[in-house]
Amino acid sequence: MREFGSAVNELEYAFSFQLPAPQVGDTVSSLLTTHYSLPIIDLQWFADSDDEDAPGKTEPPSEQKLKRLREEGQVVKSQELIGAIGLLLPALLLLFIAPYMLKTCVEMVQFFFLRVLELDPTKDAIIAGTFFIFFARLVFPIIIVAFVSAIFSNMVQTGGFLFTTKTITPDFSRVLPRFGQYFKRIFSIDGLVRLGMSLVKIVIIGIVAYLFIKKDIGKLLNLQKADVYQGLTLVASIAIRMIIVVAVLMLILSIVDYFFQRWRFRERHKMTRYEQKEERKMYESDPQVQQRIRSRFREMLRQNLNVTVPKADVIVTNPTHLAVALQYDNSYMEGPMVVAMGADEMSARIRRIAQDNDVPMVENKPLAWALYRETDVGEIVPYKYWNTVAFILNKVWSLNEERRKRMSA
Repeated sequence: MREFGSAVNELEYAFSFQLPAPQVGDTVSSLLTTHYSLPIIDLQWFADSDDEDAPGKTEPPSEQKLKRLREEGQVVKSQELIGAIGLLLPALLLLFIAPYMLKTCVEMVQFFFLRVLELDPTKDAIIAGTFFIFFARLVFPIIIVAFVSAIFSNMVQTGGFLFTTKTITPDFSRVLPRFGQYFKRIFSIDGLVRLGMSLVKIVIIGIVAYLFIKKDIGKLLNLQKADVYQGLTLVASIAIRMIIVVAVLMLILSIVDYFFQRWRFRERHKMTRYEQKEERKMYESDPQVQQRIRSRFREMLRQNLNVTVPKADVIVTNPTHLAVALQYDNSYMEGPMVVAMGADEMSARIRRIAQDNDVPMVENKPLAWALYRETDVGEIVPYKYWNTVAFILNKVWSLNEERRKRMSA
């Protein structure tokens, strides 16, 4: 009984509907073949390829992962922003070159109507050539601006020019349909936001069209009394103003969509702590290895007192119990560095080597104790002690300069 009871629980979990209770005496095989006629479904159809909701993915994507995704062509991008800019810039161009386009259209009509009895479309190639010339004069400015706006809107979002062939590399694993993925995308957050965006755009276009037509409804009703030029001018002015207002509102809406896509992009590519740890090992080496390297470096500095102490700029003493050797070179050090330190016997050895090599020694009990407790060999002096160390170094350097002048004199 326990055997087929556990099987029922697994089936209920897999297919998410209530199964009839098993009867006494049923076996697992009879349960699957007699009581339940279940279709064979590949549950991989319902797997999410991005695996964005996998458990444990709680950490934001690292800079290395974002860089790797960018190289693969995966960047934050809002199609709404591309469409809004692609609508606004050509519309503004139309507003400025509308007189030129009307003049070109009039020239084209005059050209063909004045020669309608002279030219034969089947024999005279000038007809097709002239048509394409007028067509290019009308269309090419709009095409160029639309092309530039598309490139500009993409470069603004991607942070510059990005070219990769990985996005067009054939992936035969996507040939077989994954129906569960389609349903999940439709009812996902992205799908609901896209649906909301579409509804908002329909509402915006409807309201803008209603307001503009209502404003000029009297002029539109009197078009039957106007000539062709006045009718074209009125309809074109209403249309272009309507397009520009809609494009501006779409641009505002697309900015909101861009920040949403940015948030979703980071949510989709979150990492687990294990992934972050492995990535740090790959790009920054293992922290334990780095710790061992630093420990070995410090040990070498301690053992090489005969080399490090003579290079020090000053020895801060306690005066007898502690000795801390400091060195500073602004060409490659970000701050004063502790190159040697020791207590008792080690302190006496450091002071003896410093005396033999004319390295200045300064007594400063608080600083000596602070450096001995808070730093180690090979580390930079903490920032809060820089003023004190700088005063000591300036004093030592000035005394060395005076001594050098006296010796040269």
